[in-house]
Amino acid sequence: MSGSDGQPPEGRSECAVPLGELSFSYARSGGAGGQNVNKVSSKAILRWPVRASTRLPAGVHQRFLERFAHRLTGDGDLLLTSSRFRDRGRNVADCVERLRAMLAEVATPPRSRKPTRPTRSAAEARLAAKRLRSRKKQTRRAGDFHEE
Repeated sequence: MSGSDGQPPEGRSECAVPLGELSFSYARSGGAGGQNVNKVSSKAILRWPVRASTRLPAGVHQRFLERFAHRLTGDGDLLLTSSRFRDRGRNVADCVERLRAMLAEVATPPRSRKPTRPTRSAAEARLAAKRLRSRKKQTRRAGDFHEE
């Protein structure tokens, strides 16, 4: 289903995760787990060089960079970590799934806003409320109040 250049067709709403560009490293996970936490490196750290990526369509790539700019390192890499599970494989799968969700979020371009006008009754109601507020303030400064 993908094009000859390895990119998904432009009409698809979901982009494939570029697994060839991802690199994983592992670290010791914190939290509960007893002595196992101190012995096993089960925390997965996913690193993806987003700015250098060539696997995404141009529009999706641009929207990803705009939407997740605060998540990128200075070199333009995306770092995702997962230590939800006690085994490494499930944490790797969790990182990939989170990346897939991020890509799905920017896969479809945002719909352009269709300019609308307020209805005639809404405009009349707004102007009536303005007149009422104006009259209320005019009565306050009418000068009918006398101090004795």
